[in-house]
Amino acid sequence: MIALVTDPWFYAAAVPAVLLMGLSKSGFASGFGALATPLMALAIPVPQAAAIMLPLLFIMDGAGLQRLWRERDPAMLRLLLPAGLIGTLIGTLLFGRFAPTTIAGVVGALTLAFLAQRLLFPPRADAPRPPPVVGFAYGVASGFTSFVAHAGGPPISAYMLPLRMPPLAYAGTMSVFFAAINLSKWIPYAWLGLIDLRNMGTALVLMPLAPLGVWLGVRLTRHIRPDWFYRLAYTGMFLTGVKLLWDGLR
Repeated sequence: MIALVTDPWFYAAAVPAVLLMGLSKSGFASGFGALATPLMALAIPVPQAAAIMLPLLFIMDGAGLQRLWRERDPAMLRLLLPAGLIGTLIGTLLFGRFAPTTIAGVVGALTLAFLAQRLLFPPRADAPRPPPVVGFAYGVASGFTSFVAHAGGPPISAYMLPLRMPPLAYAGTMSVFFAAINLSKWIPYAWLGLIDLRNMGTALVLMPLAPLGVWLGVRLTRHIRPDWFYRLAYTGMFLTGVKLLWDGLR
């Protein structure tokens, strides 16, 4: 018989965490997905939370790709995907060198700094697009933070949100980007000893929630006004930044 996580407090945190990640995977409520692993980590260690979430991300990515593949921006992916994969390689090499809370604090501080910059110095409508090197740097940061804590949303959102892409194009590009990043984590996670029967069995219990969150998010994304879409995205980034910074300082 496969041993599972049986703590009821874990499931009280895990159920909303999985639904939030599913909503984020659809592009709706983008930014909230980075809260999933910290929520689970209220009851279990961060590496275990990341391992349990990985198979759920595989299901969510599949559901998201099925609905959003045609909406992707190929040019944006040609810039961001190689950078993200470099970030996961760095995460593999440095895993265990830094405490997850330290990384969470850094990501949270940078997220809040980005939002403060947007509020204090809002870009003009005719502002030039950021140079590719900026997008590449954000892509590397996103791959790294995604590997260590599934918190890759804030860095990549910091680059993509100011571009004001149509909501479905934004959602499709994010969906393809993170599907590739998450697929690249399986071998390193197994090599690091994070893939075991207990974690995979617990993920199996939570698995029905994975496509449900994506399905709800896609439906909402197709019907929400662009201005409200971006308000929700920035709200998600703010709440994520506060939570991650709090985890780091605590």
